Amino acid sequence: METRTEGWIAGLQLAALSMQGHQDTASFIKAFTGSHHFVLDYLVEEVLGHQNESIQTFLLRTSILGRMCGSLCDAVLPDSLVSAQETLEHLEHANLFIVPLDGERHWYRYHHLFGDLLRQRLGKNLAQKDIAELHIRASEWHEQNGLIFEAFHHAQLAGNFDQAARLAETAWQGMERNFQTLAWLGWIKQLPDAVIRSRPWLCVQIGWAYSDVGEMEPSETYLQKGESALTGVKDREEFKSIPATIALIRGGNAQIAGNLSETVKYTELSLHLAPKDDSLIRAQAAITLGFTQWAVGNVEESLNAMLTWMDDMQKLGNQMYAIASAFVVADMHVTLGNLGKAEKALQQTIAKAVAYGREAENVTAHHHLGLAMLAHERGDNAAVTQRLQLVAELGQRSTLIDWAHRWGLAQARLKESAGAWDEALRFLDEAHQGYVKNPIPMLQPVEARKARIYLKQERLDMAQTWARARGLSVGDEVNYLGEYEHLTLARIRLAERSFEGVNQLLDRLLALAESQKRMGSVIELLLTQALLHHAQGDQPQAIAALEHALTLAGPEGYIRIFVDEGRPMAELLAGINQKNGTPRMKEYVHKLLAAFGDTEDFLPSDVAQGKPSSFIIQPLVEPLSERELEVLKLLRSELSGPEIAERLIVSLNTLRTHTKNIYNKLGVNNRRAAVRRAEELDLF
Repeated sequence: METRTEGWIAGLQLAALSMQGHQDTASFIKAFTGSHHFVLDYLVEEVLGHQNESIQTFLLRTSILGRMCGSLCDAVLPDSLVSAQETLEHLEHANLFIVPLDGERHWYRYHHLFGDLLRQRLGKNLAQKDIAELHIRASEWHEQNGLIFEAFHHAQLAGNFDQAARLAETAWQGMERNFQTLAWLGWIKQLPDAVIRSRPWLCVQIGWAYSDVGEMEPSETYLQKGESALTGVKDREEFKSIPATIALIRGGNAQIAGNLSETVKYTELSLHLAPKDDSLIRAQAAITLGFTQWAVGNVEESLNAMLTWMDDMQKLGNQMYAIASAFVVADMHVTLGNLGKAEKALQQTIAKAVAYGREAENVTAHHHLGLAMLAHERGDNAAVTQRLQLVAELGQRSTLIDWAHRWGLAQARLKESAGAWDEALRFLDEAHQGYVKNPIPMLQPVEARKARIYLKQERLDMAQTWARARGLSVGDEVNYLGEYEHLTLARIRLAERSFEGVNQLLDRLLALAESQKRMGSVIELLLTQALLHHAQGDQPQAIAALEHALTLAGPEGYIRIFVDEGRPMAELLAGINQKNGTPRMKEYVHKLLAAFGDTEDFLPSDVAQGKPSSFIIQPLVEPLSERELEVLKLLRSELSGPEIAERLIVSLNTLRTHTKNIYNKLGVNNRRAAVRRAEELDLF
């Protein structure tokens, strides 16, 4: 209620009077406005009634504005004899329920309850056509000043849907580039269908927007409406790019649906139809074709197309596309086994985003999450924790529609490494719910990832049920999109000790991955082969496959891909550690063995006794809030509990709640352990 009344003491008292006799107080508070009769009577009699006619006119007619400044009010009230800026300053000095929104006293708004009252009175005192005229003036001023959302809002309230539709068309490209497609679609839903159908470009833009959010059926519906709207006007200059744009969107929709032949067909048609000077369509078509190469495993070719496209976007002034897309470049580098290049791409782009400002930073949650997962793979758990602290804030501001999906996948991976299988499954379910269809190939289906966790839980029957439902066989032809599922099938057969045909399947997958230089895939395939040979008792073959994997993985600093395989992998690595190998290989194996936290019973004594703690510590998966970090720093001091509470100006019970949350997140049960754990994670 304090929020609704904005701290107005009389408003709280009036609300209490209004609330008497209401059973559902929560609903009452939510609906409480300036129209409630106690508030209405008070404001009319004690505030509005004491103003002269010109002030009343100003108050009523500017109440249509969510926020206001002098020049905007002058535009809405062109016949006023007094400068609107003077009137606003007078209202502020008179404490007439007006709130300044900046330090320069440029923008203002009315107190919410007072604004409610003014709008209600305006509706009674002025004809609808005159109110609409006020909105039209406000819309025109906002458009002239580049505030397109407000311009659209007032045009729509005025009932001038043609103007609103024109403004939506104008806003589309900028909003799409800034990943505000869902917000733009919210505008469109306020327009009559007849108005939309009459505007070819608007129909096509809506088709593009629905494609952006993975809804192909409504996308195609609006593309067809766009084609119909073109009838008789397609030769006009302003519509010359529409046929190519429609073909491009259809190619993108086919790509989302996994239909590569239709993707190529429509994208090539788009290039054929595009005007020679339409650089944007040509760049978009090129990257669509580049993504088809990714889907078949030609990741290097797709990466080159992606880098070219990002350069094109920079040249076209679309820095947001280029910045946001860097996480895709990093994903491709990881597939190619280039963790260092992935890290560099993300770091450089984050630095660029910081230089561009907050709007660009808002699309870098994916990038920081990518760096967290690279740090996780390399066993740098302090870096994981630090990145996740950043991600916790950026993720809330992210406008990229697949954020919930990627966050869920990352959390599941971290929980899996920590042995928290049930939590990993929960995050995978959340990732599945947050998935939005898009052109990025689905390389690790959620259900296949769940099957691997079932194996770690020794729930073999659940994994087998998944494999049967997918109709997988060790005799299948192999392809890149099916690689993860076939690798999962191999692990299921390994758990069953049903080895027939498994090595041949892995050989086919390995040959394909090597031919396409996908070293990230090659490393996992070699590890799986090593585990298979180990289970069959063929140690020489197991060691040979593992040494090959180590040779590829060592320079990039892979850790978790080995450690997460558990005891069988530790046994194999211990065997290599005791062999004669190159000093670099033995150093890497030693580092890997040290990352196993509970294997002293079979590790060489020098490894078991010398495990560096930085590899044993699990990262902090759930970030601490700013307040919890503040409390944690004080826990490190010599202050007592009551002294800390006094320093923070909170009760002792509140401090205890913060402390309990900190202990839970750090996985400790006392103050000293919390400080030690925080130091290990470099939280200070």
